[in-house]
This record gives sequence, structure tokens and C-alpha cells, in this order.
Amino acid sequence: MQVDDDRNVGGSAGRGRLSLTAGLIAVVVLILASLALMVYFLLRPQTPVETVERWRDIFIIVVALESLVIGVALIVMVVQLAGLINLIQNELRPILRATSETVNTLRGTTDFLGENVVRPVIELRGYLAGISRVLELLHIKRK
Repeated sequence: MQVDDDRNVGGSAGRGRLSLTAGLIAVVVLILASLALMVYFLLRPQTPVETVERWRDIFIIVVALESLVIGVALIVMVVQLAGLINLIQNELRPILRATSETVNTLRGTTDFLGENVVRPVIELRGYLAGISRVLELLHIKRK
């Protein structure tokens, strides 16, 4: 049952992203169509405007649409930046804290093993090597 719920959540997120993309494409198409329509009406011979004024008006319209697109891009960038900050604060910091705790635990474990297992084994091997050498010197044990 839980698998079905996960699939529905993923499906609705995918549909939401698809509808957002379709909406953005529709807005871009509408803006381009309105720009083309404005240019068409400004370039008609019946429009009572000088040629220089026509091109000035078309340029003003293009600059206004460009500033609108830049404004939307800035808003999207600010929203993405807010999401990134939220991710860092709420997801990465706890992960880093848990990792730091794990490293400290491992450091303590290695210190414990070094003191209680490795050092006694090394000392025992040293004593055995010493005894073996003494026995070799007394000719009780051969090399």
C-alpha cells in the first residue's frame, strides 16, 4: 500500500512539473505573439506615425518585454536561492553533525582498541622476541 502512495506522490509531482512547463511555454508563446501583433500594427502604412517613431516604439516595446523577462528570471533565481539556503540549513547541517559524531565515536573506538588490544599484543610480541633471542644466545633454541 505504501508503494502505491509513493507512486502517486511522484506522479503528482511529475504532473505538476509538466503543467508548470506547459504554462511557461504558453506564456512565452503569448508574449511573442503579442510582440508580433504590436510590430504588425505599428508597421502598417495606415498607422499615423513617422518611420523613426515607429521603430522607436517597437524598440521600447522590445526593451520593456526584455526587462519583464529579466525580472521574472531574477524572481526565479531568488526562489531557487531560498530553496538552496533551506536545503543547507535543514538537510546538510544535520548530516554534517551526524557525520562529526560518527567520526568522534570512531576516534574513541580506535583509541580504545589501540590501548586495550594493539598495545598488549605488541608488548607480548616484544617479550616473546626477547625470550626467543635469550634462548638462542643460551643455545637452547636454534635459529
